[in-house]
Amino acid sequence: MIKKTLDEKAFQLLKEKMEQGLFPQWVLTDPDIYELEIDKIFGHTWQFLAHETELKDSGSYVTRWMVNDPVLLVKNRKGEIKGYLNSCTHRGTQLCTADHGNKKNFTCPYHGWSYNLDGELIGIVAGNKVYGEEMDKSEWGLREIPQVASYQGMIFGCLDPAAMPLEEYLGDMKWYFDILLGRSDGGMEVRGLPQRWVAKANWKATAENFAADPYHVQTTHRSTVELGISPEDPLYAGYGHQIVTENGHGINVITSKTGKARVPYQGTPDSMWPMFKKNLTPEQDEILSGVTVFVGGVYPNLSFVSPIHGTEGHLHNYLNFRMWRPIGPEKVEVWCWFLIDKAAPEEYKEAAYRGYLGSFGPTGTLEQDDTETWARIVEVSKGLMMRDKELNYNNVSNYLMGFDRVEPDESFPGPGIAYPTTYLDAISRSMHENWFKLISKDLFVKEAVK
Repeated sequence: MIKKTLDEKAFQLLKEKMEQGLFPQWVLTDPDIYELEIDKIFGHTWQFLAHETELKDSGSYVTRWMVNDPVLLVKNRKGEIKGYLNSCTHRGTQLCTADHGNKKNFTCPYHGWSYNLDGELIGIVAGNKVYGEEMDKSEWGLREIPQVASYQGMIFGCLDPAAMPLEEYLGDMKWYFDILLGRSDGGMEVRGLPQRWVAKANWKATAENFAADPYHVQTTHRSTVELGISPEDPLYAGYGHQIVTENGHGINVITSKTGKARVPYQGTPDSMWPMFKKNLTPEQDEILSGVTVFVGGVYPNLSFVSPIHGTEGHLHNYLNFRMWRPIGPEKVEVWCWFLIDKAAPEEYKEAAYRGYLGSFGPTGTLEQDDTETWARIVEVSKGLMMRDKELNYNNVSNYLMGFDRVEPDESFPGPGIAYPTTYLDAISRSMHENWFKLISKDLFVKEAVK
C-alpha cells in the first residue's frame, strides 16, 4: 500500500524539473503542494516566535502562531520562557485571546478552567461536584510546544521533538546574527508592538523576495530613486556579497561600488563604535563597518533587513524582522518587528522608528511596492499554461542569473559560501533545494505487507 499526499505523477514531473534546476510556477499556489508544505516543512523546522525583550517580567506573555497552531509564550516565575498550545484542555477553545500582557494565571473564557505560568491546571469551576475527587489535574495541563529555544534574544519554536537543536539548525547564520544582535552592550530590543497585516501572496514568494532578491530593488522600489533616497546606479543593490549557509538560510551583505559603505557602521552614532569593536571579532567588525544593508532570512519564513535610512546628517539604522505566516496558498499574514540597540540614544531610537514606519511599516512606500508585486504573482500562477512554465532559476544555463559565471570569493572573512555580488540566485536556489528536500521526505511510503 502506498500512502499518497500528492498525486504521484505530478510529483514525478516536479522531481524531474527540480533535477534540471527548474522551478515550476504552478507549485506557488497549488493547494495540494500547500498542504504538503504545512505538514512537511512547518511541522519540522524552527519558526521565529518572539524576541526576549517582549517578555521582560515574570508573567509576561505574548500569543503567536506557528501556521495553524496557536502558541502562548510566557515567562514563568523562574525566568524561563515556556511555550504552550494556546488551547484549553477541556473543550479546546482558544485559552488566551489577548496579543500580549502580564498574568499570574490564565482562565479559559468558556468554562473557567485555569492554568498557572508553568501550564499546570490549577482550578476547575465546581470541580469536586462536577468531576469528583478522583480527577487528576496533573493529567490535564496545557500541552507544551515540543521545542522552544533562543539565540541572541530570538525565540524560536519547533513542532518536531526529534528535530535538530536550534543552534545546529541556524548553523553559520549564528555568526551573522552575532553582528546584527550582539554588537552592542545589552543587545537589541523590540520597540513598539509587532505590526501585522494580511497580504495576497504565497509565503515562498515573500520569503524569497526578502532573503534572496536584492535584484528587485532598482525596479520595484524605483520611487525611492526618484525621491533621492536611493542611488541612480542600477547596480547599487548588487554590490557586496551574497552568502549561502545551511538549511536554506542566507544573507546579503550590501556595500557600494567602491566596496565601502556610504558611512561607517550604518550611520549609527560614532559614540557606539568602540562598543561594536569590543563585542565583535575583527572579522565581524570589518563587515559591520563597511556594510550599507544586511538583508537575508532563516528558512522557512523569517526574513530580516538592517538598512541605512535618512538623508546626510540624519541617517539612522535599525533591524526589521519579518515572519511570513501562511494562511492559505494565496495568502500570508505578515508579522513585522522593529528592533534597535538598547544602548543607542533615545532621540536616535525615535528617529529610526519614524523612518521604519515610512518605509517598511504596513503603510510604508517599500511595503506597498512589494505587496502589489506579490499579489500579481498569485493572480497569474493558477492558469493552465502555468502547468508547464518554469521560473528563471536554471542552474545549468550560462544565460541565467549568475550560473556558472560567478565563483565564490574565498577571501570573504565570514562563514558560508560567499559570492561577490548580490544580483544572484544562489540563496534562491538553496531555498528551493531545501524546500524540495523537505516536501519529498517519505512522500510515498510503502507499508510492509502484514
